[in-house]
Amino acid sequence: MRVAIVHDWLNQLGGAEAVLEALVEMYPQAPVYTSMYWPRAMPQEYRSWDIRTSFMDKLPLVKRYHQPFLPLYPLAFESFDFAGYDLVISNKSGFCHGVITSPDTLHICYCLTPTRFLWDYPGYARREGLRRLARLALPPFLNYLRVWDRAAADRVDHFIAISRTVQRRIAKYYRRDSVVIHPPVDTSKYTQSDYHDDYFLIISRLIPYKRIDLAVRAFSELGLPLVIIGDGRDRDSLRALAKSNIEFLGHIPDEKVGDYFARCRAFIFPGQEDFGIAPVEAQAAGRPVIAYAAGGALDTVREGVTGAFFYNQTPEALIEVIKEFDETSYDPAVIRRHAEQFDKGVFKKRLSAFIEEKYAEHRKWIECG
Repeated sequence: MRVAIVHDWLNQLGGAEAVLEALVEMYPQAPVYTSMYWPRAMPQEYRSWDIRTSFMDKLPLVKRYHQPFLPLYPLAFESFDFAGYDLVISNKSGFCHGVITSPDTLHICYCLTPTRFLWDYPGYARREGLRRLARLALPPFLNYLRVWDRAAADRVDHFIAISRTVQRRIAKYYRRDSVVIHPPVDTSKYTQSDYHDDYFLIISRLIPYKRIDLAVRAFSELGLPLVIIGDGRDRDSLRALAKSNIEFLGHIPDEKVGDYFARCRAFIFPGQEDFGIAPVEAQAAGRPVIAYAAGGALDTVREGVTGAFFYNQTPEALIEVIKEFDETSYDPAVIRRHAEQFDKGVFKKRLSAFIEEKYAEHRKWIECG
């Protein structure tokens, strides 16, 4: 079976790239098609991959500032030739599901989300803190891109959603059914500790939609110790809000992150994510999660078993949950076992079984046609 993998862009590292890495492990001979590739921004091991870029890769400034080039992405992905491939897997949050394949080629889309800025532009603009110029420049293109995005979804043979939240979006915006296969998390990297310290923990990029400000306000009022690992454009404003009980560590080496997970009282997850890998990592270390009850957290946290929810995205609601929180009522071994269902090995097994089933159906359809 000749396989090709399609990815939106390779100029920044995030959750989408964790999925991509797992796909490349599953299909090491498969080329990766993408709009552009910036080697210096990506892990060293990517340089051994067969990465094939579009014409956009040669455009000036596109690798640093890819948003202004939005109208070109449909052309970029439609320009690829997938003749001779049996299977195309698109790993999509943007435009890569819009590739054109022949009837003989099975196209499965692993959908991180329907293109967010198209279908929830007001929310996207608020979360990303878009400046006035961007808010004025984007809307004229959105109608064209929404029409294209909806038509592109019809080119996909089968959708896979990363969470129930994304599954509902696929149904609403694309009018397509999907199955849920959660993204891969390397739970083997995390182990339980025999003891925990007194701090609560956040590990996140410090950007607006993560709602770290909500946690900073809550813990500043409570006076309880909060450790924040990560960096981003909100760092200075968050420091200005924080009292002395809140510690900002910035980026720390990966080998130290697991120890912080394992020794926290609980992991705080105040934002709304399509999935959210960090809460699963905390649970892999045996620690409970206090999360806003929305998005992927509803898939990954079991209330009263592996964590607790707050239902209004306000500091006051978070404060009430923390006041009632008792970490001794949670069993670290139970939390760890729950996290293992999201392990990378489970992801590969479920995805392989889905692909085998759909490819067999596809071959039968071709032979009968």
